[in-house]
Parts: sequence; structure tokens; C-alpha cells
Amino acid sequence: MHDFVYKGKSLYCEDVPVERIAAEVGTPLYLYSRATLERHFSVFDGAFSAVPHLTCYSVKACSNIAILRLFARLGAGVDVVSGGEIFRALKAGVPPAKIVYSGVGKKRAEIEYALQCDILQFNVESAQELELISQVAEALGKKARIALRINPDVDPKTHPYISTGLKKNKFGIKIEAALDEYTKAAGLPGIQVTGIACHIGSQITEVSPFVDALKRVKAFVQALSARGIAIAYLDIGGGLGITYNEETPPHPSEYAGAVISELQGMNCTLILEPGRVIVGNAGALVARVLYTKKSDAKNFIVVDAAMNDLVRPSLYDAFHEIRPVQITGAPGIAADIVGPICESGDFLARSRQIPDLARGELIAVMSAGAYGFSMSSNYNSRPRAAEVLVSGDSFSVIRQRETCEDMVRLESIPDYLT
Repeated sequence: MHDFVYKGKSLYCEDVPVERIAAEVGTPLYLYSRATLERHFSVFDGAFSAVPHLTCYSVKACSNIAILRLFARLGAGVDVVSGGEIFRALKAGVPPAKIVYSGVGKKRAEIEYALQCDILQFNVESAQELELISQVAEALGKKARIALRINPDVDPKTHPYISTGLKKNKFGIKIEAALDEYTKAAGLPGIQVTGIACHIGSQITEVSPFVDALKRVKAFVQALSARGIAIAYLDIGGGLGITYNEETPPHPSEYAGAVISELQGMNCTLILEPGRVIVGNAGALVARVLYTKKSDAKNFIVVDAAMNDLVRPSLYDAFHEIRPVQITGAPGIAADIVGPICESGDFLARSRQIPDLARGELIAVMSAGAYGFSMSSNYNSRPRAAEVLVSGDSFSVIRQRETCEDMVRLESIPDYLT
């Protein structure tokens, strides 16, 4: 459920016409609904109210500090994968004690920064990373709280690019080797073992892969206990999918019920890392039609948003619903919705049935709140879009549109070229 609805013939975000926002802010722009964000977080977090837990929103899904602040005020922690995401979280007011640091390539400086901030936990993804964290922590006179991310070799039944829990994926430590790594970790001077972590993928639309992974994790925790290693936190990651087209993902309450049932008897705090399920359907990318073009083979609608703004269709062949911002009654046509970038892969939709839009009309690319702006780039030297947060009958620009000067601000011409 989201708060993008037609009132009459106009698309609204909550109580604000999308056309009004586009007229004042310009296009392309990312548009988020505060009501949807808050409701999605509360429904997900509330589904686990029966057990000790911490919901750590996955910053990579949508990292604007206003949105992070919104979740922090609801009691959220965050899952981060870089020093930059730690900085964003702290800037937004997230307590360090609610920050979990994942990711396969943590640099020494990032580890130092996280230790100095006193974050809750590192989710460690390799033996070498574990050793480096211990060295850095010991040098700082600290103990790093860690979990090892184990790879349970479970098929999440999702796109291969966002599958993370199979043996062939780069993530985590294979479950067969993790027991010895935990024993090693318990003896390292800069390490305090606090948890176990597991994440099998993203946009998962069935409960069964989560349950399969949890069964393996539960058995592993029992093996750790037999070695005298106690686990305080069980981080089961994120990955619950949303509806983009015809998917029917489980409701958070169904997901929570299956997880809680499987974890009966385990005396630990659950850490959850939802991202897409919270923000995906809470955001849309708004673009304006620049030109229409017909060839013998296809119809094209050229808009001012492109693959640099929303890369998911080009990268994953992902489906995003396209809605006209104004219903005009124009006949439907089959068309490719494409952007200005000099790539044949620059499309937002292909062979899509859509009203025959005219120059100047607006479209909304739906379900773009997750991995939309956060994966955008300056390819073709295109300034990144503005971000706007709607709250009831008002809206705020939470990221100004980039300018050309912004894009070159950190560049310089060496003296020998002057």
C-alpha cells in the first residue's frame, strides 16, 4: 500500500498534486511519501514485537539523511556498508549503538572510524577482514564487537545479481569453515564475539528460502554453544521483496511469523535489515516527456529521466509501472520509454502499453524508492535529480538538484595544462 493515488484525473502524492511539485522543483525528481515510509516501517517493525529485536534499515536502499532521520525517530537502527553510510547515519541522528556494519571490502580507515564511533557490531565477511579488525581495535585499545556473516548456500530464487547466499557469491564465509573461524575470533585480542549474521539476497518473494537459511543458522548456533561461544545477536539480514508488477511477496506479518516460529528456544536479540520493503513503493521518479518518435518498428517516448537516474531497468531488466501524471483519455500505444543517454540500454520501460503521451506531459515511474537515487550517477555529465519528501499537504526538497558546477567541484586542471 502506498500514498500515490489519482484524485480525479491528477496523480497525487498524499495530498499534493504531483504536477504542482514538478512545476516548482523541475524534473526529473524523486518523490517520497512520508506517510508511506512511516507506515511501512511501523508494520514491519511491529510484526516482530513479540521478540527482542532491532530493525536496522538498510541505508543502501535510499540514503537521504532526511529519510534516515525519519526512521531514527521511529526507533530504527541502520545497516551500513561503508564509512560514508556511517557518516550519513550519524548526521541523521542514528545512535552508534544501533549501527551494524556489513560489506565485503571494509578499508582500514573505515574500520577505525567505526570503532571510534563505537558502533554496535561488525558483520565480518572473511578471515583476513577479521584479522585486520582485531589489529585495528587492539591498536586503538578497543574491542570490536563482531558477528561472522555465514553463507548458508541457500537459493533465494531471485535475480542472480542480487543473490548473496550461494557458495558462488562473494559474500560471507562458507558455513563449513565458519565454526573454526569463530573459534579463532574468540581468541583474538581485539575481538569480542557478539553475534552471527546471514543474508541470502534481495527482492525475495517467498518465505521458504528464509526458513531454509534459518534452519542452518540455528544448527550452527547450537554448534557454537557446544564450543562455549555464546551469541547475543542473530542478524538475519533483509531481502523481503515488494510488488513491482505481478509479484506476490509475503506480508511482513507472514514473514515474521515464520521467522519467530523457527527461532523458538533461541536466547538472542534478532537484528533485521529491511530496505526495499520499507522504501520501494514509497517513492516514484517523476519525468517530463521531451519528444515522441515513431519508427517502422517501434514507438519511442523520450523523457528527461535516464538510466543514470534509475539504472534498475537497464541493469536487471527490472519492471517499473509507468503512470501518466494527468489522465487525458489519449489512446493507448505500445512504446519504449527512453532517456537522453547515448546508450541503447537507456530505457525505463520497453514495449509498454501506455497512453499516447504528448510533449510536455509528465510520467511517474513507480516503485522507485529503493535503489533509485542511491544508485544514480553522473553518466553523460548529467546532474543528479532533486529529491522531495511529501508530508500531508506540503512538501520539502530534501536534496537540491545538482548543478554542472557541483559535478566539477572536486576536479582540477594541473599546472602543466594551463
